[in-house]
Amino acid sequence: MNYKKKSNKNLLYLYKYVSFVAGWLFLLTSCASDSNSNYRPPMSGAIGKTSEIVVVADDNVWEGMAGDSMRYYFESAYLLLPQPEPMFDLRHLTPEQLKNDRMLRDLRTFVFLGNFQDEHSETNKIIQKDLGPEKIERAKTDTKFHTVVGHNKWARGQLVTFIFGNSQQALSENIKSSFPKIAKRVHDFDQSQIGNYVYFKGRNIAIEKTIKEKMGAEMNIPQEYFVAINEENTIWLRKESTKLSANIFIHKLPYTSQSQFTQEGIRSIRDSLGKKYVTTEVTGAYMRTNDVDLPMFAIPMELHGNYAVEVRGVWDLVNDFMGGPFIGYLIHDKADNQLLYIEGFIHAPSTTKRKFMERIEHILRNTKFGNSSTTTTNSEK
Repeated sequence: MNYKKKSNKNLLYLYKYVSFVAGWLFLLTSCASDSNSNYRPPMSGAIGKTSEIVVVADDNVWEGMAGDSMRYYFESAYLLLPQPEPMFDLRHLTPEQLKNDRMLRDLRTFVFLGNFQDEHSETNKIIQKDLGPEKIERAKTDTKFHTVVGHNKWARGQLVTFIFGNSQQALSENIKSSFPKIAKRVHDFDQSQIGNYVYFKGRNIAIEKTIKEKMGAEMNIPQEYFVAINEENTIWLRKESTKLSANIFIHKLPYTSQSQFTQEGIRSIRDSLGKKYVTTEVTGAYMRTNDVDLPMFAIPMELHGNYAVEVRGVWDLVNDFMGGPFIGYLIHDKADNQLLYIEGFIHAPSTTKRKFMERIEHILRNTKFGNSSTTTTNSEK
């Protein structure tokens, strides 16, 4: 009697267990079916190097006039290095390569080149699908409409640019005319990734506080830099490794005339700093601007609300054998009639230098001086 009741109870537990498992199997099977039809996996984050552009184009486009134009403009020399390095690294892929290798679609920066005259182009099919019929029809009649920019086509944090034309000749001309804006857009797009690398180890808050108190400027200084010189109107920061010596000058001076913003005026400022501070064990050695082998470029601009002039060139040492590139900004705080000269220069023998200069440029360009610094600080409060 007791055995029978126990047996029935066990059968009840077994029934419930089988029903439970069957229910879960049904649920999982249903979810799997829904997944195949509706579910889309979340986008992965884009990967890739800064200053690299993946050019998607059919072979006949890449090997023809349009490909020549793309290489001519986007691989032009980075301004300014002792040995030429390209502004961007171009990597050509065909649509077939993208289709066959999913990993390639996670790269960061794409430019698609489309010759709409070619009815069998696989690249055109991608462009037409993404732009839609309305934009494609406009492109066939409006010669000024030849570039479209998008984001996150296959991955988060992705920049995608479409350049197109109704012939190889038109496509080539459109690459030429759109180059300045696209180059700036890619440069700006890269800044977040460059910043992540520059400040990977954190910021040097103590140095930033010194710069703010002495110079009235806000600068984000990477943790690896240390103070080499700290005088009344000049701070010299350095970062040293086996491959690189990176240096930043911060120099404050009164505004006296507009001539200070000329090439001669800025050269005088930086040469006075080089002669006073930068030397070696060789007697009589000091740093100077070398605008004989390569010219020094000066570009007027606005930097965080202040008038400024950007300078680029190369330096060398008198009586010694060292040299490298520099980039500097002379900034005018009109409210206080003060100037701030900030410069980054490097010594990196036997290695490429573009990436180091991009990182120093990132630090310098984000400097806020004088009134712009005060305004930013107040707004943050």
